[in-house]
Amino acid sequence: MKKDSFFSLMIKAVLSGLMIGCGGTVYLSCDNKYIGGFLFSFGLFTIIQQGFNLYTGKVGYIPERKPDYILDCVLIFLGNMIGTWLAAFSISFTRIWPKVHEAAEASFTTKMSDGSVSRFILGVFCGLMMYLAVENGRICREKGTDASFVFGVALPVMVFIFCGFNHSVADCFYLFASHVEPERFLYILVVFLGNALGGMLIPLCKKVYAKQN
Repeated sequence: MKKDSFFSLMIKAVLSGLMIGCGGTVYLSCDNKYIGGFLFSFGLFTIIQQGFNLYTGKVGYIPERKPDYILDCVLIFLGNMIGTWLAAFSISFTRIWPKVHEAAEASFTTKMSDGSVSRFILGVFCGLMMYLAVENGRICREKGTDASFVFGVALPVMVFIFCGFNHSVADCFYLFASHVEPERFLYILVVFLGNALGGMLIPLCKKVYAKQN
């Protein structure tokens, strides 16, 4: 597989951030959390279909790639952050901003009341769900099963939303759509690490039991 140039990698990462911003906007705007959770998955569905770069969709493959892939994942996350900031900044000039801002602040206030261990563990489970969503999409695409592709991607996303798992990129959007405070970036870092461990959990286990066979 041909490696993306730095410019291509970052553009795809920023576009992913924008898509997650769109998903976050519709989720925060919906009064029905079940509809909002399903529509949020549109962001990841589009990212997979378009071949964009999302940190939580890429970090799980670190055990299968060369060491320089770790740097790619960090750069992708930075691009994702830029994309979520662009989404929040743009929406702040629209009539839907008050509702989005209020909902984002309420969400982040709840997240900040959590302890570091809880933040990390909820990040691990979200990373696991995101890895499964991307892998489900890859497998379903290879088999040409369109209906399974949609649900294979959407269901893990809905699980992480309804369970309250922490998604570092979505949380970046909620951060930029609420009040940006220094201590909130520490929260993002903890979730960033939790997502990494959760995303790598299954690939690492596969490596272990593959060596035993």
